[in-house]
Amino acid sequence: MKERYDTYCGLYCGSCEVFLANRKGLVDELAREWEMNPADLRCNGCKDELVATFCRSCKIKGCAEDKGIGFCFQCADYPCKILSDFKNDHRPHHSIVLYNLALIKGNGLNKWLKEQEIRWSCPGCGEKYSWYDESCLNCNSALKNCLDDEKELED
Repeated sequence: MKERYDTYCGLYCGSCEVFLANRKGLVDELAREWEMNPADLRCNGCKDELVATFCRSCKIKGCAEDKGIGFCFQCADYPCKILSDFKNDHRPHHSIVLYNLALIKGNGLNKWLKEQEIRWSCPGCGEKYSWYDESCLNCNSALKNCLDDEKELED
């Protein structure tokens, strides 16, 4: 299967550091840096069979697959405790999931994916960057990251 950038919960895989390393052919380097087995970091995105170790036992993914839905908002229990706990687990990149799911539901997946592609590209050079990057690794431009998103959601 080809890479997937959307998730059941509303995260954008295209800004995941592991996903970016796969996309750029840098998995071995990331594995050395994190002292991990490269096989544990191979990933084509949440909705593929090949996912990184961090996502293999995801309760949200398992629940959505069991129910045969593509997004959590399609579930009668939305937003459930599993998703709410995930959103509020103190990992800043998780705080955006309900907001993103509302955008996907309201505007459609294709529009959201196009917006995310732009959102997670450096405004200076177009290089893709991850949730926590503060400056572009390519041109050193300042970046808006998930910590900024979290602050905006709180306002």
